[in-house]
Formats: sequence, structure tokens, C-alpha cells
Amino acid sequence: MDIYERSLALHREKQGKLEVSSRTRVDSMEDLSLAYTPGVARPCEVIGRDVSAAWDLTLKGRTVAVVSDGSAILGLGDLGPEAALPVMEGKAVLFKEFAGVDAFPIVLDQREPAQIIETVRAIAPTFGGINLEDISAPRCFEIEDALQDIGIPVLHDDQHGTAIVLLAAVMNSLRVQGRSLSQLKVVISGAGAAGRAIARLLSCTDGHDRCIPVGQLRICDSRGILSPERERQDPIKEELARLTNPEGERGTLRDALRGADIFIGVSAGGVLEGKDIATMAADPIVLAMANPIPEVDPEAAKANGAAIVGTGRSDLPNQVNNVLAFPGLFRGALEARAVRFTSGMKFAAMEAIAGCVVDPSPHRILPPPFDRSVAVRVAHAVAAAALHDGVVREGAIAGVRG
Repeated sequence: MDIYERSLALHREKQGKLEVSSRTRVDSMEDLSLAYTPGVARPCEVIGRDVSAAWDLTLKGRTVAVVSDGSAILGLGDLGPEAALPVMEGKAVLFKEFAGVDAFPIVLDQREPAQIIETVRAIAPTFGGINLEDISAPRCFEIEDALQDIGIPVLHDDQHGTAIVLLAAVMNSLRVQGRSLSQLKVVISGAGAAGRAIARLLSCTDGHDRCIPVGQLRICDSRGILSPERERQDPIKEELARLTNPEGERGTLRDALRGADIFIGVSAGGVLEGKDIATMAADPIVLAMANPIPEVDPEAAKANGAAIVGTGRSDLPNQVNNVLAFPGLFRGALEARAVRFTSGMKFAAMEAIAGCVVDPSPHRILPPPFDRSVAVRVAHAVAAAALHDGVVREGAIAGVRG
């Protein structure tokens, strides 16, 4: 059986991957009175007087909602909310396994951004954070932006988790080569959720002091280089065009790639050939993350001069995997009881991930996904950044529990 059939058999045998487990036993009338009525009235009264007590007295302070509408499932596209459940369950498993964070999948039979925004606002009191997942662009941008004021951190992982891990890979690649990002030309293939987040971090749109702006940046979609003057662009692509190509350069992805130092692929498989890599600058870095088929064949990229190659695949070296980011990112935010994510928290996560590789090499620019120390180090860094950025809720733990 191949991996797909084995996975199907696992899901059928287990009837999914999650279950609810009680943290307290109910073996006697006294236990019942403590866990439920009449004793439960007291914590209810305490929270009623001060809602912040819910962080200490309920699951709120350790629980994340993983929310999707099923409109952009992995590389499968729009299959609907029920079909998104296996992915959201899997995400919840990884939260628990790598960071000890309880997460619950919530799939919504809603498509209008306003409806999703209203629903997430309504369920927010239960949770300490919201992980938006597999929601198609550009709707995901509107939804995430509108939820930044709900008092708990909200993050669309397809954007920011990918960007954080990828830029950690870039950071360590540059350490290997002894180069600075400010001197280089970067080309991004893909102007969707991940492409936008990567471009914004690389261009230092928020002016964060941790950011080193890239020397030159171009972002391409299926029609070529985004340009401010290009017709029939949605507002998000117009924003990206102004951000990455103020000079108004036009052309194809291949045109943009000539002389580039770094290629970042968050688009579709097979959009480039090995000979295209040969047109880049000397010793280029190629991070082709389309799954299961990268934008360019990794061996062909190496044969045509790529010095460092990474993909999104687990069976190849230098896998860019979101599991290195989101468990620790949310754990740190929960421990800080952050009211939102800041760019400083994202940069802290990126630096922590990169720092987990003491001596990077062309074949090891990221820690392995099963390095259990990564989430803890990321959480510490994120919690410290939340404190520095002034988004820590009163009564938060200053640091991360053991």
C-alpha cells in the first residue's frame, strides 16, 4: 500500500485522529460535585466578576482553534468543510505532539468573509488563539486582518508559518555563504497567501528593527512579474506590485530570474527547468516548495549551478516544514497571553528556528522536524518578544513552563 492508502486505512481504523480526554477523574459523588454541580458554580462566579480568570480556571489558556472553510486544502483545492477535517485534525495532533498545546478543529460551512469573521468572533471566548488554515486567497487576508482586534492572537499559518520557516532557511543559507540579504536579488514565484507574507517580511514593510531589507525583490504569478501598471490585478497584487517592483519592470518568471541570487517557489510544480537556474547569479539559493512536485526538479537545479536547494518534501534534504514554526509560535503566545501576534514575535520565531542549527551547511539549513527542542526555543523567543512589544495580557506568565 502506498502512503495515501495507508493513511486512508489509518483514518478509517481510528475514526479520525482526535478524542476528548478529561483532566480530572469522576469516581465519586464528591468528584462529581467538584467537577460539576454544585461546586462548579464558584469558578463561574469568579469568571463572571473577572473574565480574565478564565485563563487560569478553564482550558482557554492552553487551547487553540484551528479554523477552516475547506476552500484551499493542501494542494487539493476547494473540497468543502468536511473534507478539511482530516487536515485540521492533523494540525491539532501536531500542536499537542510538539508543543503540548490543545487544539480543536472547527470547519465552517461559510464562504463569505464577513460570515467567517462573525463566527470566529463569536467562538473566540473559548480559546487563547486562532489558527486560520486552508482558506483561499485573497479572502484569507481580509479575514485575518479583520480579526486582529478580538483580544487573542490570530494567525493564518499558510501565510506566516510558511514565511517564518522559509526565511529561517534563507538566513542560514546566507550564513553558509557569508552574504547579506541587503546585497541580493530575490524572486518569488507565487502571489498567494505565502508569497504575500514572504514579500512583506523581506521588504520590511513594518520597519521592524530585526529586519534587513532585501536588495531587490520581484514577485511573479502565472502572468509574470507583478507591476503597478499591469491591468486586471486585484488589490492585493497591486499592493505587492508597489512593494516589490516600484520601477515597473515587466516580463515572465524566467525574465525575473536572470541574475537573481535566490529563488523562492510557493506556486505550482514544474514551472521552471534546470536550464532556468543556470541563468541566475553564481551559487544561487533555490527554495522550491510546491508539493508534491517542486517548481523545479532539485537535481536539475543542482546540476545547473544551485549551491543550496530546499523543498517542501520530507524525502529530500532541507525540507521547509511549517511544523517548525506554528507549535512554538502559538505556545509562546499562549504563555504570554498575548492579545495579538506582532512582527517582532514572527521575527523572533524565525531567528529561534535558524539558531537551532549550530553549524549550517548546504545540506542542513533547518533543524529536522522531529527536533523536540525547536518548539520550546521558539516559544521562549516569542513570549519574550511579546513582552518587548507590549502585547502581554496582565497576569501572564513571563516565560514558558518547563
